Order: sequence, then C-alpha cells, then structure tokens
Amino acid sequence: MTAGIPDSSVDTSKPHPARVYDWLLGGKDNYPVDQEVAEKLPAEARANAARNRAFMHRASAWLARQGVDQFLDIGTGIPTAPNLHQIVQSVDPGARVVYADNDPIVLRHAEALLVSSPEGATDYIHADVRHPEAILERAAGVIDFTRPVALSLIALMHFLPDDQDPYGLTRRLVGALPAGSYLVLSHGTADQHPELKQETESAYRKGAISLRMRTREEVEPFFAGLELVEPGLVTAPEWYQEEPAPVYERSGFYVGVARVP
Repeated sequence: MTAGIPDSSVDTSKPHPARVYDWLLGGKDNYPVDQEVAEKLPAEARANAARNRAFMHRASAWLARQGVDQFLDIGTGIPTAPNLHQIVQSVDPGARVVYADNDPIVLRHAEALLVSSPEGATDYIHADVRHPEAILERAAGVIDFTRPVALSLIALMHFLPDDQDPYGLTRRLVGALPAGSYLVLSHGTADQHPELKQETESAYRKGAISLRMRTREEVEPFFAGLELVEPGLVTAPEWYQEEPAPVYERSGFYVGVARVP
C-alpha cells in the first residue's frame, strides 16, 4: 500500500465511522456491522448528525457567497445529496471541489461525486487525513494553493485520539493554505449531553472505533492562530450568518469557521 493511500477493498467485517454516519443520516450505504454500532448509540445521535450536516450546508454556502471558490473536504463520507459541491456550485458554478476520505465504499461512489457543474470541477482522493502531505500533493491537481481555499474537517477529528496528534495534523493542513483561506470544522462533544457520554463511547468502543469527544476548551486549539468569524465557536444549531439562529437546541457538536490571516 502506497504511503497515504489506504486499502481500497471494503472490509464488511469491521464498522467504519463514515458508514455509521451514513446510517444516522438515513442512508443505505452501510452494512450490518455498521448498523450494529449505530443502533447502540443514543437516540439523540440521529438528530445531532442532521444538525451537523445542516451546519456544513450553511457554512459552505456562506463561504461561496463570500467569493471562496475552492474547497478541500477531508473526511467527506458517503455522498448524501445535497453534497458540498452541489451547495457551493449552486452559488458559484465555477467552484472547484476536492473530496478526500479513507473509506473504500466512498471510493465506489466517486463517480457520483465527480458530477460537477460544467463550469466547475470536482475530484475525489482516496486518502487518510493522517497523511496530510499526500492529500495536499494530489489536491494540487485541481486546487490552486496560491488562492484562498476552504478546508472542511466535518465530524472527523473526534475519531483521532490524542496520540495521533489531531491538532498537529490540522496545523499542517492549514499551514498549506494562503491568507484569506478558511477552516470549517465540527467536532463531537458531550458538553451538552453529559448523560449520553458513556453510552456513546461504549457503542463506538464495541465496534473498535476510536472516539475522542472533546470539551469546548479542547476544541478551541484547532483554531489556534486563525480568526474565528461570528458567531465564533458555538454548537451546530447556533452557527448562522444571514439570519438569527432558531430556538435553542442541545447539540453534540461544536462548530466554527475561521479565516487564515
């Protein structure tokens, strides 16, 4: 296996976070082993997944309206319409989008991901966030890293334990972006659902999936050196730009959008 390029064979004997998330969103591209993990999660997990995805939609559309026309989405997961490229290309048909994920089943859906607007471009990289240089090198075939890029790390970094240096990986990716770029990040937390923490961690642990939910104070360092845009680091339902947030809802995700100075 080439460094940075994961095995492309689908192992249906082991659950994968992307396929568990697909189940939570009501998708069909998962296996009994993934369903077994998902069904052990608290009932609130489905609502939290939907709130997180809605944040991705709002943030991506807002960035496209600010003139950002290049997006690198790592840990994209199984495509569920509308996906990021559909959101941003509806605002700017010329937008260029590169997806990256390490789940082989996502590779099988790459053809669907590649359906871009005629004016824009969409590409897919089968790669792992733990090899950021490989992702950046291959993404450079579509993305011009001398111009602003929006880097999306949505519901990804909580699957990296501390000993895999999620903060350092994020800094290496952000460090490759020019001024005026953005980091869009969401991260799982139990701050607002402390009573569900043990149940959630147990479900993933039984599926041999690492899960490191983090507190607000532990999520803040992902944005070190960046300029958080309003409303700052908040929960997923609270991140709104062009209209006020709806009635308060508890959330299992902290989210933020920050500019590279």
